[in-house]
Amino acid sequence: MTQELGKIGKPEASNFSKGRKLLLISLIYAGKDAPPEYMERFELYWKQVSEQIEKLESKLGKVTRIFHESISTGGEDGLKVIEKLNPKSYLLAKQKLQNNAILEVVEDKELAEESMDWERCLFIGFFSDKVTKKVSEFYVEAFRKRYAHMSKRIDETLQPGGIAILFAREGNLLQFPKDIEVFSIAPPALDEVHRWVRDQAAKNERLKEAS
Repeated sequence: MTQELGKIGKPEASNFSKGRKLLLISLIYAGKDAPPEYMERFELYWKQVSEQIEKLESKLGKVTRIFHESISTGGEDGLKVIEKLNPKSYLLAKQKLQNNAILEVVEDKELAEESMDWERCLFIGFFSDKVTKKVSEFYVEAFRKRYAHMSKRIDETLQPGGIAILFAREGNLLQFPKDIEVFSIAPPALDEVHRWVRDQAAKNERLKEAS
C-alpha cells in the first residue's frame, strides 16, 4: 500500500501496521545556474520533505536504513558520493546515519551505468526511427533490470519492523514486496516545482515559435 503524504490528513499511530515501512522521496536536483525562481521552490521542497520525515518518525519510529538511487557503495564512501550528486539528500542521509541508520548499497554498478548510457543515447536523438525504437527497447530493458535489482536489495536488507528512506527519481519502475508499506512523501512544494518547470517549457516553446 502506498500513501502520499502532504496530500492527506495528519497520520495517527493507530493507522499504521507494525510491518516494514518505506518513505519514498523524489530526487529533485538543481544545477549551478538554476534561476532564483526555481531555487526558491527547490529549497522549500527539501525543507518540507525534512519536516514530513520528522513527523513520520514521531509516529512510526526512527529510520533504520537509507537507500539512494545511483549509489553502489555503502557507508562513508557512499555518503561522499551522495554529497556530490545531491547536497540536499546528502544532508538528510547524513543526519539519519548520525542517528544510527545504515546506508545500504541498493544499486548494481554495471546495471546502473548501462541504463544511464542508454538514457544518454536517447537524449542525443537519431535520424532513423528504427534505431530510435531499438535504443528505446534497450533503455527500457536496462531500467527494468536495474529497478528489479534495487527492489530485491530493499527486500533483502530492510528488516522486519524496519523503517527506511528511499531517494529515487520520479517515474521509476520500482515494485515493492506486499509486506512493505510505502509512504510517498509529496509536500506541496513538489507541485510548485512541477508547475514552474511546465511554465518554463511552455514559455520556451512560445519563444521558439515566435522566432
